[in-house]
Amino acid sequence: MTDPDVVVTAVARTPFGRFNGALKDVWGPELAARTMDATIERAGCPADRVDAAYIGIGMIGAATLTPGRQALLLSSLPETTPSLTVDRACCSGMTAVGLGWKDIRLGLAKAVLCGGSDNLSETPLLLPRQRERLLGTFEVGDPLLLRGPAVDSSIAAYTSEEALRHDIDRQAQDAWALASHRRYFEADEEGYFDFERIPVETRNRKGETVVVETDESPRKDTSLESLGRLQPVYGSKTITPGNAPGLNDGAAFVLLADGDWARAEGLPVLARVLDYTQVADGPTSGSYTPAIAISELLRRNNLVPEHLGTIEINEAFAATPLVSTLHLADGDAERAEALRERTNRHGGAVAIGHPLGASGARLTMTVINGLRRQSGGIGVAAICGGFGQGDAVLLAVEP
Repeated sequence: MTDPDVVVTAVARTPFGRFNGALKDVWGPELAARTMDATIERAGCPADRVDAAYIGIGMIGAATLTPGRQALLLSSLPETTPSLTVDRACCSGMTAVGLGWKDIRLGLAKAVLCGGSDNLSETPLLLPRQRERLLGTFEVGDPLLLRGPAVDSSIAAYTSEEALRHDIDRQAQDAWALASHRRYFEADEEGYFDFERIPVETRNRKGETVVVETDESPRKDTSLESLGRLQPVYGSKTITPGNAPGLNDGAAFVLLADGDWARAEGLPVLARVLDYTQVADGPTSGSYTPAIAISELLRRNNLVPEHLGTIEINEAFAATPLVSTLHLADGDAERAEALRERTNRHGGAVAIGHPLGASGARLTMTVINGLRRQSGGIGVAAICGGFGQGDAVLLAVEP
């Protein structure tokens, strides 16, 4: 017996909203449910044929108590469909894809819905349940600072240190951020994201029904001058609000299926999932864990970076793809520049946004989107998350 061929039959994502923007009042599991239904509809797959749903959530406090299950109950999937809420920080949506891939490869499922969702605008502040004094002031915690006692430094601070250690300075990070916005708008004007996005109906501040169809964070007026005026944040030496993504709201899903089953059922085949991996390194290694994950996939599949037609590396910061491509190039600056020409060609999270649980699935569909427009080939999506973790997925699109 041979391992089943795993294919992607449909993709869908919401527009990504700004923090406290157009999607702020759409509950995270509701965002997920709408996107799950749109993905199934695009595939033409009956909801009762989906064997499981894996749903990544980066900031679970905004939904509490199995938000993946709550999303499933709000969707068209039968309530008998098993689900799993995946918490691997920013990697969560891609880890969900990896779990679905494993199920199908093992013959345990024919179709699995995978992705993630976050409404960071809804993330609550945390009040301590216990404190030393019953009277007096106490400190309120904000989970969106993305810190933990395991690492005594902000993510921005240690990512900046890693970038500088690789000779990637503030100017290089700002230049990459500017390119992210410019590439996004070039692609959007060509209708590139129509393959991915679905409209989301909500209400504005006046209570009127509105339809959100475009990503909110990209800025046409971004320039090196405006980026250069921004001050570093959270003790960082190079990272600013301009060369990092914002806090965002959104959802993204892909439907994976056994290839033979999908073809027999008449479902579309958009791409093949060749391989998946998850890795971890030191707690401050996030800027290059995507490179570790990509390198592992290349090694297992007898490939080199130059075989990749398109590369997506999540812009947790502009520094992340810059450091990771340098690692993939074994420190060769000229080779790294060549890889960067194929990395995030249509903009990345600095422009599009980064709803933590959704980004891994967004990157996966963006690779497929890019390969389809290049008449096929092999591509990779990779992401870092949660104090030194990383995921990557290797995809192929037939010519």
